[in-house]
Amino acid sequence: MSSEYAKQLGAKLRAIRTQQGLSLHGVEEKSQGRWKAVVVGSYERGDRAVTVQRLAELADFYGVPVQELLPGTQPGGAAEPPPKLVLDLERLAHIPAEKAGPLQRYAATIQSQRGDYNGKVLSIRQDDLRTLAVIYDQSPSVLTEQLIGWGVLDADARRAVHTEDV
Repeated sequence: MSSEYAKQLGAKLRAIRTQQGLSLHGVEEKSQGRWKAVVVGSYERGDRAVTVQRLAELADFYGVPVQELLPGTQPGGAAEPPPKLVLDLERLAHIPAEKAGPLQRYAATIQSQRGDYNGKVLSIRQDDLRTLAVIYDQSPSVLTEQLIGWGVLDADARRAVHTEDV
């Protein structure tokens, strides 16, 4: 396995682990020692080759299809830029439906389409925010402020929205 491929594979492993809110030690604890933190860390850094069997077992542990861990599975083989807008799904669940019903349904649809494996947070794109702004009959910046007020979006989302408005 080329070192570049191993690093790309490791980046995918790390992304899935962090998406699930697990530290390396958290993986070791959750797996009851089956997955040692030092081993998973070496896979993620690309320092250690992972066999197909072990990769399949790790995918199963994370609850994702193996192809989600393989580099180059995005269209064109290029990685997307990191998401800038992240919805806190746990907080969203506590917002009354009369306020957040459209957002809750929209988020559930995105999760279904993406086969999202996390359940705690959901990244959305600028286009999603614009669509939601139309649904809520507000500008994207006003909706962003409302979602920040609800605790559903982090305050850093302001930068992502304001850079687009410029």
